[in-house]
Amino acid sequence: MVGYLIILNGNILIIILILTSTNLHTPMYFFLSNLSFLDLCFSTSIIPRMLRDLVSEKKTIAYAECATQLYMSLALGQTECILLSIMAYDRYVAICFPLHYTTIMNKMICVRIAAITWMCGFLIPISQVAFTLNVNLCGKNKINHFLCEVPEILSMSCENTIFIEGITYVVGVIILMTPVTFIVVSYAKIIISILKIASSVGRRKAFSTCGSHMIVVTIFYGSAIAAYMKPSSIPGTDKVIAIFYVIVPPMLNPIIYTLRNNEIKVAFMKFRNRYFFANERGKASINST
Repeated sequence: MVGYLIILNGNILIIILILTSTNLHTPMYFFLSNLSFLDLCFSTSIIPRMLRDLVSEKKTIAYAECATQLYMSLALGQTECILLSIMAYDRYVAICFPLHYTTIMNKMICVRIAAITWMCGFLIPISQVAFTLNVNLCGKNKINHFLCEVPEILSMSCENTIFIEGITYVVGVIILMTPVTFIVVSYAKIIISILKIASSVGRRKAFSTCGSHMIVVTIFYGSAIAAYMKPSSIPGTDKVIAIFYVIVPPMLNPIIYTLRNNEIKVAFMKFRNRYFFANERGKASINST
């Protein structure tokens, strides 16, 4: 419950700061606001239902609701995979081509990239979900999990599901490893460019700008790879890993970007002072009447 409140408050705060602070109206923060909104949607699609099941004696879920949760979790998770690689590309352009950054990453281009990212994220898992939901269930109606995932639904089938499992594995490899490769290549070129910067202050600033994103990428992909690429023979790990990738990345992302980003800190202080002084003026006007 505490983790979910941190996710809600932290990500909503980042979105508000980016929307209300003109100095944060840049491509980097535009994509960061998309990431925060994505984390809100992802955690909300799973955690409230999980919390309800924890306190409820009747832990049941309708098949349609299970299918919806399965699709949303896959779609939002795959959207985040693509979005993190786009954020790496944004940093690559900003550091390697600073003079052309505003031209390459103009407002219209950023909006189109974000739209394509969300569209791809929601289109890619359709076939995977369709294959999974098309299996014949043989009266088994219990899954040893607190959320609906592909392996859990396939475990209720009495038919051979090796083909669907193969599709799931291949899609998982493509969705996870392709953006990871793109991110690694982008940051390799970024590091080479940073090392060419003569000023040590400039190098520190460049590394600091990319550091937050690299931490977020490591946490997200580390938990995702552990969840989808682990051996199926290891018992009792599904729930632990699921809790980690459902709660930890959305909870830590706003904290990481807030603690390591001076522009976010300045925007927060301005927002707090503006809100505080507005309340004080409101109280003063009430008292004067």
